[in-house]
Amino acid sequence: MSEPFDADVIIAGAGMAGATLGLALASAGLTAILVDPAPFDDQLAPTFDGRSSAIAYASFRQWRALGAGADLEPHAQRIEQILVTDGARPGAAAPRPGSAFLRFDSAEIGDVSDGEAMGYMLENRRIRAGLAAAVGRAPGLTVLAPARVAGVEVSADAARVRLEDGRVLTAPLVVGAEGRRSVIREAAGIGVVGWGYGQSGVVTTVALERDHEGVAHEYFLPGGPFAILPLTGQRASLVWTERTAQAEALRGARPEVVHAHMQRRFGEFLGRPQVQGPVFVYPLSLALAERMSAPRIALLGDAAHGVHPIAGQGLNLGLKDVAALAQVLVEALRLGEDIGLEVVLERYGAWRRFDNTMLAAGTDLFTWLFSNDIAPLRAARGLGLAVVNRIAPARKFFMREAGGAVGDLPRLLRGEAL
Repeated sequence: MSEPFDADVIIAGAGMAGATLGLALASAGLTAILVDPAPFDDQLAPTFDGRSSAIAYASFRQWRALGAGADLEPHAQRIEQILVTDGARPGAAAPRPGSAFLRFDSAEIGDVSDGEAMGYMLENRRIRAGLAAAVGRAPGLTVLAPARVAGVEVSADAARVRLEDGRVLTAPLVVGAEGRRSVIREAAGIGVVGWGYGQSGVVTTVALERDHEGVAHEYFLPGGPFAILPLTGQRASLVWTERTAQAEALRGARPEVVHAHMQRRFGEFLGRPQVQGPVFVYPLSLALAERMSAPRIALLGDAAHGVHPIAGQGLNLGLKDVAALAQVLVEALRLGEDIGLEVVLERYGAWRRFDNTMLAAGTDLFTWLFSNDIAPLRAARGLGLAVVNRIAPARKFFMREAGGAVGDLPRLLRGEAL
């Protein structure tokens, strides 16, 4: 007789993707244990994660379907337009003579998005707080935090997760959702393909003198992209790319130095921004797991793929993983299958592999194509932006893709219950 399980699924990582998976499983009556080395309260602090995320409207539908919408919507800023400019000099106010320009407007896809915005901007700490509140209400979810996974052993009938404090948890399936340095991925012997960009993302939040009107700006400079992303309360998240050495120097720079550096890129079109809170620096790299599953192990989010933020799709990829994995597991259980079997988990991998690989390749190509000032490349990308800007069906396709509404969508991304 086999030993009793502690839960249906053990999830390593209670971040945004891991917590969403826990909610998805609980919504279908499964039990799950979330294990995370950081206490939930620490993850909600402004200094824990200074980033903000662009959430595709399909991803936000998933949160609504899982009961987290009411916790997140007060902090969600609608993205009504995205303005993309390619130029050789700083200053994001308007396209300069000779600069390529592209405009996306949510009104163009209102017929397929049910009037939703192209996406929503939320500070990561607000997302974590909203998901933590929803997790606290969900039946069948247990949170162990702080607790750290030390190792995993799998057998024919179970996965056994050993914690650093000596506890052992058993379940039919363990999910690695703990980020790029995934202990679960290592335990499964899954390799990673990738490389660094020699760049870091510099992130800070600013208060604006003028209303941003829900417009997101992405300005491509030779050193890398510079984004002005609207937040609630007439604020914006600024994200720009620097060579790693320059970025690290900004981490400890005096506020007036950071302000001058930022203003040179920001321009004057929204007034003088005032920095709120610390400056965060994150190294940028590409990392793609060679497989998304192994016997009794599945990977999602940054444990499976880490991409350049140039397209703002990193978290959305993880949320798509969640929707697909949850649906595969629930359907397998309804058929009486063992959810940890490789044949079940391969359905998940087959569903997500192509999308993840193509997005990773696309962001890598965009990073190489736009982070330079080579004249022939500048001319080619300018032509490409101009062509897309003039062809309405092309604009609509890219907006639907960014909104997560293209392809074979899991039910949760359509806003439907499991």
